[in-house]
This record gives sequence, C-alpha cells and structure tokens, in this order.
Amino acid sequence: MIAHGSAFPVAKLALNNSVPPILMASLRMALVFIILIPFWKFKIPKKKYLKSLITFSIYMGVLVYVFMNLSLYHSTIISPIILGSQLAIPFGILASSIMLKENITYKKWLLILSAFIGIFIIFFDPNLMNNFLGLFFASLMALSFGLAQVYSRELRGLDISVLNVFCGLFGFIILLFISFFIEGNTLLNISLITSDSWILIFYQAIVVSLGAHLLMFYLYKFYTVGKIFPFYSLFPIFGIILSYVIFDEVPTLLFILGGIIVISSVFFLNKIK
Repeated sequence: MIAHGSAFPVAKLALNNSVPPILMASLRMALVFIILIPFWKFKIPKKKYLKSLITFSIYMGVLVYVFMNLSLYHSTIISPIILGSQLAIPFGILASSIMLKENITYKKWLLILSAFIGIFIIFFDPNLMNNFLGLFFASLMALSFGLAQVYSRELRGLDISVLNVFCGLFGFIILLFISFFIEGNTLLNISLITSDSWILIFYQAIVVSLGAHLLMFYLYKFYTVGKIFPFYSLFPIFGIILSYVIFDEVPTLLFILGGIIVISSVFFLNKIK
C-alpha cells in the first residue's frame, strides 16, 4: 500500500520536470511490457478471453493512467486526487450492478452514498478553487479503474503475466499515438527527459505497476479477497503522508473530515460481502 500510495507524488515529481503527461503514461506502460516479455513467453490467450482482455487493457492500461497523469498535471495539490481515486470501489460496485446485474444491498448503497458525500465535502475546500479540472480527471480515473475491475472478473483463468503484458502493450501503443497527436514532438520530448525523470518513470513501472501488484497477487495465494481488499483503504493515507513530506501539503479541516468519511466508507464497502 505504501508503493501504491507513492505513485501519485512520484508521478507529480516527474510532471514537474516537464515530462508530458500522456507520454509519461505511455513510457510507463512500455517499461511494464518490456520487463514482462520473458515471463509472457509469447503466449496467445484463448479466443474466449480476447474481448474482455482488450477491453480491460484499454480501461486499465490506457484510461486509468492517462487520467491519473492529467489529473495530477492540472492540479497544484495532489492529496484530493489521491483521495478521489478511492471512488474506484463505489464506481466498480455500481458498474457490476448495471453490467453484471449484481445485487447491491442497502448497506452498500448507504456506504456508496457516504463516499460521494465525503468527496462533496472536500469540494468546498477553498484550496481546491483552481483544481476542479484535476478532480474531474481523477473522477474519470476512478470510473475507468472501476470498469476495469468488472472486466477483470472474466479473466480470472488467464495467466497474470499475459494479462499484464497485454495491458502494457495496449497502453504503450495507444497512449503513444495519443501523445503524438495531442502533445506532438514525441521524439524531441523523449530526448529532453532528464535522468531524474527516467528514474521516476522506472519507479512507477517497476515498484508500483509491477511490484505492488505482484505482492498483492502473492497474498491472494494465502488469504481471501475479503481479507486483502480492505487494506486498499490504506494507500491514500500513505499517499497523503508522502505528499506532505515531499510537497509540504497540509490538509485542511474540510479535507480531513471528507477524507475520513471517504476512506471509512470504502473500507467497509470492501468488508461487506
């Protein structure tokens, strides 16, 4: 969870070094793809997985990371962005209800409503006056992550290396094209990336995208999803602490109140079966 939480301040540091946000997301996914090639061994997934695999890869490998970087790029403070990412759980439950016809109990409805109320309280924080565009992209990031989780349920029988390598491949290629047409001067932008920024991008790819996820998959061998998932509520706490250490961001009372409501709501959403 420390690694997951560190993803946001580390990405912001790279963006502050003038790395274009969409290009940075593309390079991150390129590194994930390259590192996983030896584990992939060029296995082609069965036809029954292809549709869900492509859809998952677009949501997770493209939309989640591009919206994450855009939210940080358009924000002067990042703690609300970290907290907004917690909406992925309510969005995922709502998406499962609509797309998979899963039943949502009244307790879950109350907790979903409570999570959105917490975010609504944070919107009144005067420090967010110039950060609403960033929060909008953070909401799209959370929605994309929630949708990705819905499609991931249809990929449980797929090897983890295959899932992640396709996610990296789709993310790299699609984001590179988007960066070329929107940000332009792709080769020049890559050549201007400093060694410090490359270290930060490698950190995101290796420590966060690979290390943190592999550690979670390792835990799934010994513990149930119900025991592991509530720990996801910890990563915004670590992220906010790191934001204070790195960027000297001091949370306001409104942010603390809204944050407690959001994190508590998501924690109990993960606990309820």
